[in-house]
Amino acid sequence: MSGSQVVTPELRQWIIEQVQAGCQPAEVLASMRSSGWDEDVAIAALEHTLQQFTADPLRVPAQGLALPPAVRVPEPALAGSPSRLWAGDREVSVLVMLRNPPLVVLGGLLSDEECDALVAAAEPRLARSETVVLETGGNEINPSRTSRGMFFGRGETPLCQRIEARIAALVNWPVVNGEGLQVLHYRPGAEYKPHHDYFDPGQPGMAAVLRRGGQRVATLVMYLNTPQQGGGTTFPDLSLEVAPIKGNAVFFSYDRPHATTRTLHGGAPVISGEKWVATKWLREGEFI
Repeated sequence: MSGSQVVTPELRQWIIEQVQAGCQPAEVLASMRSSGWDEDVAIAALEHTLQQFTADPLRVPAQGLALPPAVRVPEPALAGSPSRLWAGDREVSVLVMLRNPPLVVLGGLLSDEECDALVAAAEPRLARSETVVLETGGNEINPSRTSRGMFFGRGETPLCQRIEARIAALVNWPVVNGEGLQVLHYRPGAEYKPHHDYFDPGQPGMAAVLRRGGQRVATLVMYLNTPQQGGGTTFPDLSLEVAPIKGNAVFFSYDRPHATTRTLHGGAPVISGEKWVATKWLREGEFI
């Protein structure tokens, strides 16, 4: 295994989900390579994961093919392919729209002043970003995520309240069904390897996480500055990269905790400059 590329439990779970969804191992390998994985590391991870999952790495048991039921998700009012959307207190531009998966790139969701104020409020509270531990539901530092970050409590400041109300109006979802805003800072070289934002209900540590508001069903990534180079939001299954432009955002939803939602995404390495983003996760029910 390469010392710079760590095969995480999330990656192994993603490999299994891809094969369960009907992808051939060669297709999974190609997707890993396109998202930046070294070929030798990807092949070893693929073989090891599938050998552990089933004695025959090319055959997945039939019971593994059952999909979780779909649920209702947040969605902007995109019927009729509008060029602008009303978000409660301002209009935002529709720059890119996909139907499958539901994904929209939004222009001007935040003002420059709001971006700068979020950065200023978050910077003194930054710490190394963590990921959820599937086995326990706790958090840990993971080499696949090399940013620094912090969470605001929902409605913690008037600025948070204004942004949260705007998001709720934009995607037609209650404010109380949202987690607090997370602000992340990426220096040159920092990245977040491709991952899913939903919680795997089959993992033992997820029961406690899901009790706080149910499953995550949508993500909104807001760009608080424009890096000089790199730092885009990548979607390997879609061959899509969203440029991080200050004030813009990308929204996508996932109606079940499964790779068939095609919402695998990551934060590409920052090549020059720095990147600041604010992330909003939306839950099925009230987040407590």
